[in-house]
Amino acid sequence: MAEVTACTPAWRELILGGQRSGKSRRAEQCMAEWLQASPAHRAVFIATAQPGDEEMGQRIARHQSDRALRLPGVVTVEEPLDLAEAIQTHSAPDTLVVVDCLTLWLTNLLMPQDFEKNMPLALAEKAQAAMFLGALEVAPGPLVLVSNEIGLGVIPMGPPVRAFVDALGRLNQEVARRCNRVTLMVAGLPLAVKGAE
Repeated sequence: MAEVTACTPAWRELILGGQRSGKSRRAEQCMAEWLQASPAHRAVFIATAQPGDEEMGQRIARHQSDRALRLPGVVTVEEPLDLAEAIQTHSAPDTLVVVDCLTLWLTNLLMPQDFEKNMPLALAEKAQAAMFLGALEVAPGPLVLVSNEIGLGVIPMGPPVRAFVDALGRLNQEVARRCNRVTLMVAGLPLAVKGAE
């Protein structure tokens, strides 16, 4: 794999990596370059995280304030569940849509905070994924999608965790198939997996 330097947004790009690998920073770099390329360009950031506890709420607030300072022209939309509709609503030829991240979105579907109340979400995960993948294929504007690569460690203990690792691996493969660029982030360095310039 070769290191990628420029971040000129591809029509569809999947950015993969582990925790603190630089995935979100890479997506922000793509947004910055897109906005600088033309005064007519817009960018929308679709955030999937939910503040399930105080620490997560503080983390989300910190990300929001940091992003507002680095990218003042970016609109942030919080959508933890219906990614297909969010992409359909915000995608346009002059608008780069960044989704960060698919891992938390899948967590929201498969392991909702109030499981008993939201159990139908878990049962509808495959339908939601199909609608999301369909939205990727027809979106009129460029997309950058961020997801974790969690399948490189030991096989996790417990059927629910193994099922989640399997589901995320399948989702990442389907998204990668629909993207013309896939970038793997390792220690802050972007490595071209697919579609190197």
